[in-house]
Amino acid sequence: MPDSSLSGQDVDRVASVLAACLPTLNRALDRRVGQDFAPPKPPEGQLALLRFVSQQEGATVREAADALLMRPNNVSTLVSQLTEQGLLERRQDPADKRIAHLYPTPRARRELAEVRRLQGAHLARALRSLTDGERDALGSAVGALTALTHHLHAGSGTE
Repeated sequence: MPDSSLSGQDVDRVASVLAACLPTLNRALDRRVGQDFAPPKPPEGQLALLRFVSQQEGATVREAADALLMRPNNVSTLVSQLTEQGLLERRQDPADKRIAHLYPTPRARRELAEVRRLQGAHLARALRSLTDGERDALGSAVGALTALTHHLHAGSGTE
């Protein structure tokens, strides 16, 4: 177990604040982006799937479900919705017709880029409103938050 200067009580307090703060931060950012996004912004689940597929072109529904910590039937529903909207392509596996590989459409790539741009702009504006010390603390915490995310993702079925 890594050494920590936080007592058990402090760790519990930090965990509680993070559990409350991070979803609120995400919802606030999502709302801001939704207000500025020209077409109706896809729901977060659809965006998560599009992000994954754009990074892992040719992934299967099962691979997407595992990576996104979702049930395959829920991912399959999202795939159907995104395909109908023209944001995702399903291509049959040549060796096994039961398997489909997923690819983002050019429109999906443009919309994802716009969502990322808007997220970055809103976060940068909010960061500029903070004190230098607050920005420094957040900058220092980015690596730790990334490591915490990876730890929770990897341990999703354990502990």
